[in-house]
Amino acid sequence: MTHENFKNTVFCLKDEMYRFAKRFVISSDEAEDVVQDLMLKFWQKKEELADFGNLKSYAMKSVKNECLNRLKHEDVKIGFADFQKHRSEIHEVESNNMKEHIIGFINELPEKQKAVIHLKDVEDFDVAEISEILEMEQNAVRVNLMRARQKVKEQILKLMDFENRMIESL
Repeated sequence: MTHENFKNTVFCLKDEMYRFAKRFVISSDEAEDVVQDLMLKFWQKKEELADFGNLKSYAMKSVKNECLNRLKHEDVKIGFADFQKHRSEIHEVESNNMKEHIIGFINELPEKQKAVIHLKDVEDFDVAEISEILEMEQNAVRVNLMRARQKVKEQILKLMDFENRMIESL
């Protein structure tokens, strides 16, 4: 695989890989590290990449696996928990924007639901691709997507109800 071919087939996936990694590790720096490490590994395996049928699915699956491996380390887990706690405190105090609320609701979902809703609604993957990336049955992907959307919808309705009551009390 030539440098130009690698650039046009693998390197062009870096932004999607970054956004997906960020869903797992939250930290922008950590997500960038994941993508950078994977790009280096892909470059080292550039001749073997031609054998993979769906390179995009392979890249996203690699992101998922790399992120999960990093999250297994205890220091990262503790840092992640502290960051999430700090992030939710800031979010509660400063956030009045519906988009930020929705992102917060999605971040509170279980990992599988969070990954499925991100891949489907943000990255626009189809169910078959998500199934391959997350190594889940297609029905499990559909169920997780439905549950994730339902939970987000319920949270939005609660938020809107609360805001309406606050407005009426004024």
